[in-house]
Amino acid sequence: MKQTKWMMFIAFVLLTMNCHVAQAKGEKQQSKQELKQNKKELKQSKSKGQKMVADASILSAPLYGKTINVIGDSYVKNHRRPYEEAWHYLVAEKYKMNYRNYGRNGRCLVFDRRAENWGEPMLEYYKEMNDSADYVLVIGGHNDADYIGRGKGTILQFEVGLDSLCRGLIAKYPTAKLAFVTPWRVPRAGFNEVIATMVKVCGKYSIPVFNAAERSGIYVWDEAFRKIYFQGPNDTAHLNAKGHQLFFRKGETFLLGL
Repeated sequence: MKQTKWMMFIAFVLLTMNCHVAQAKGEKQQSKQELKQNKKELKQSKSKGQKMVADASILSAPLYGKTINVIGDSYVKNHRRPYEEAWHYLVAEKYKMNYRNYGRNGRCLVFDRRAENWGEPMLEYYKEMNDSADYVLVIGGHNDADYIGRGKGTILQFEVGLDSLCRGLIAKYPTAKLAFVTPWRVPRAGFNEVIATMVKVCGKYSIPVFNAAERSGIYVWDEAFRKIYFQGPNDTAHLNAKGHQLFFRKGETFLLGL
């Protein structure tokens, strides 16, 4: 009888201990789940907070909701790729801008290449752009440099024509923010002279210039670089999607600073 009671007592103690262990395990498991949930909620809250900060910075940016006219050559048209891959389009998309693309492959800033089926120069074509714009971005000079390098034009002709273009743009867009972007540093005749002239003439009229030959981080002369970031290994003008993404931040910063 005593032995039976003793065994029942031991069984009761063991059962009680097992219940406590099970309860402890359950509480521990619940604690882990709660901790996991808390971490998830914290991460979501942090992500939401970062998004709100990012959205606020976009909404308060000077580019937000504005209209931009982008005129130029194949740097603007984006050659054989959609212009929606180009850095200037991506900037406009980020800031919900009204974006107008006036690019044409082969177009010069100054020299008339209609006889070669490359269209009129920007010196004339800018008049066809919509009169209403908050920003006007001019990207060109590559084809002018090649034109001069082939002996078809002179740097003096380029300077006179560019001077006229600057004056025309100021008259057409007296309240807009104007800016130019030079060609990359291409190791061919004519490029250094054209780039220097663009900086000089735009400086004369206080028009900001992004000197892509000096500040772009685009290494046109490097074959390995071109294979990754240009539309072809022998291409010295046209960035591919990766190339535009690479240049995006510099272009964005330039436009934000106008």
